[in-house]
Amino acid sequence: MAAGAGLLRALGLAALLLPAVPRGPPGAAERRCFCQVTGHIDDCTCDVETIDAFNNYKLFPRLNELLESDYFRYYKVNLKKPCPFWNDNSHCGIRDCAVKPCPTDEVPDGIRSASYKYSEEAHNRAEECEEANRLGAVDESLSKETQRAMLQWTRHDDSSDSFCEADDIHSPDAEYVDLLLNPERYTGYKGPDAWKIWNSIYEENCFKPQNVKRPLAPGRGHMFYKWLKGVCIEKRAFYKLISGLHASINIHLSARYLLQDTWSEKKWGPNVTEFQQRFDEVLTRGEGPRRLKNLYFLYLIELRALSKVLPFFERPGFQLYTGNKSRDAEIKNLLLEILHLAKSFPLHFDENSFFAGNKKEAAKLKEEFRLHFKNITRIMDCVGCFKCRLWGKLQTQGLGTVLKILFSENLIGKIPESGPSYGFRLTRQEIVALFNAFGRVSTSVRELENFRNILRNMQ
Repeated sequence: MAAGAGLLRALGLAALLLPAVPRGPPGAAERRCFCQVTGHIDDCTCDVETIDAFNNYKLFPRLNELLESDYFRYYKVNLKKPCPFWNDNSHCGIRDCAVKPCPTDEVPDGIRSASYKYSEEAHNRAEECEEANRLGAVDESLSKETQRAMLQWTRHDDSSDSFCEADDIHSPDAEYVDLLLNPERYTGYKGPDAWKIWNSIYEENCFKPQNVKRPLAPGRGHMFYKWLKGVCIEKRAFYKLISGLHASINIHLSARYLLQDTWSEKKWGPNVTEFQQRFDEVLTRGEGPRRLKNLYFLYLIELRALSKVLPFFERPGFQLYTGNKSRDAEIKNLLLEILHLAKSFPLHFDENSFFAGNKKEAAKLKEEFRLHFKNITRIMDCVGCFKCRLWGKLQTQGLGTVLKILFSENLIGKIPESGPSYGFRLTRQEIVALFNAFGRVSTSVRELENFRNILRNMQ
C-alpha cells in the first residue's frame, strides 16, 4: 500500500512539473498545434491539403490491408546487438518495452526458409549456389584465401549503395517478430536515455556545426533557421527527413497511449495532452508545428520512392513468397495497386535537384549523406527500450531503402522484364521495412486528422 501511495505521489509530482497546457476560446488549441500545418511545403510543389486527401481517403486503407498480410507482418531483427558508440548497456525495465518474438513454427515456411528469395523457384536453390554463380568463372586454382577475399569484395560492392547498417539475419541472435502483436505505441521510455539518442542523431549526424544550437531554448530559433535556410538543399532535406521521422514517432506514441491499466484490461488510445506537450506552439516555443510540417516532407519523399520502384515489383517473376500461392498472388496485386496509386499522385517531389552540381562535389556530398544516415541506423542499437529499438530499426531501414531507391533511378530503369535484376536488388528485409516505414508515416498523417478534430472542440 505504501509503495502504491508513493507511486501516486510521484505521478502527481511529475504532473505538476509538466508545462501547463494553455487554455483559450474554442479552436485555439487546434491553431496552436496546426498553425503551420497548411498550404505549401518548403522545397516542394505540393501542399498539406492535397496529401491529407490523397492519404486519408485513398492510400491509407489499402496500405493498412497490405501490412496485415503474412509477408509484411513478420520482420527478422537482432535486438541484442551492443551499442557501438557508448558503454551503456542499460535496458528499460518497463513491461511495455518488451518485445515478444515469434515461435519458429508460427512463421510461414516460405518466409522462414527463404527470407532472401522472391519466388518458389528461387526458394528451392541453395544459397551457396547463388554465391558461386555471382562469383562467376573464378579460377579454382586460386587459394581459398583469395576466393574468400573476392567473396568479401562482392559483398562490399553490394553494400556500397546501402544507407543502412543492416542486421545479419543469419545470426543466431536474429529473431522473427510479428509486428501486429508488437505495435508501436507509448511504452514509458523517456528521460535522459531517450534524449541521448535523439541528441546524438541531431548534433552529430545532421551536418550541423557545433556553434549552431538547436532551437530548444528561447532565442535560438532565429539563428538555427537562418543557418538551415542557407545550407544546400541536400543537407536541408536531410534535417527535415530526421525531424519528420521524429515527429511521426511522437504522433504514434500520443495516438496509442496507455489510458487505463487494470488487472482485467489495458486501454490504449489518443492522449491529447501528450500530443500538445510535443507539438503545441506555445509549449514547444514554436517548434511543434514546424516538426509536423516536416512530417509531410518525409511523406512526399517516401511516396516518391514507391512511385519510382514500381518496375522492380511489376516483373512477372517477382513474388511476395510465403508458400501460400493464391494468397501471395492476391497480395502482389494489392501491392501493385498501391504502387500505381502512388505513381498517380499529382504533385510528386522532384529529386532531380539533389546532387545536381559539380559531379565531383556532388559525389562527395552523396557519400557524406549516405554515411551520415548509415550512422543513424547504427544508433538504433543504443536504444534501451526493446520495442522502441524494434520500430526505430525498422523505420530507419525503411527510410534508408527509400534513399537507396531514389539514388538508383538509372539502375531501376535498366531492370529487365524477366530474369534477375543484378543492377538493382531489394532483400525481403528491405521490402518489409520500406512498406512498414511508409505505413507508419501514412498512419501519422491519418492520426493528425483525428487530433485536429479533438483539439478543434477543446478550450
